[in-house]
Amino acid sequence: MIILGIDPGINKTGYGIVKYDGNSFLYVTSGIIITGVQNSIPFKLEKIFSVINDLIIRHSPDEFSIETAFYGKNIQSALKIGYVRGISLLAAQKHGLKISEFSPREVKKAVVGKGAGTKEQVLFMASKLLNVELPEKRLDESDALAVAICRGIKSGTFQAKKGGWEDFIRKNPDRVF
Repeated sequence: MIILGIDPGINKTGYGIVKYDGNSFLYVTSGIIITGVQNSIPFKLEKIFSVINDLIIRHSPDEFSIETAFYGKNIQSALKIGYVRGISLLAAQKHGLKISEFSPREVKKAVVGKGAGTKEQVLFMASKLLNVELPEKRLDESDALAVAICRGIKSGTFQAKKGGWEDFIRKNPDRVF
């Protein structure tokens, strides 16, 4: 199955597409949709919708996975993330994709092994699981890949191979936790 993962943000939205076969993950593509801080919210939303729509058309994912809104101290930020989530969900629904939503804590637990993992740990483990070098400063991109990986792991068909990521976590606790 091909999974499109989204890490929503009004100025930077991360996306990641992985192929999952029930046993392992294969990197397809990933990136960041940069909308420009000076642009209006409607412009930003249209750009994000357009790119996600194009990704769906180009890569034909079977499933769509998105991170739920995280409420911090700034209600305006949470509202803007809600806008991005809404138009992202609309793009997925428009194409009839199966949709899953995961909290940041669920994603970190699935990928890093604990819900309080850092963004750097998520990047590290996403790189290992996908056997690809991910740029250190593109945390929105690695978060989106982690959302897609989380969907695969949570599908109920994931079977860690001997020597796979679970063994890696067990053997390298200082590099993960």
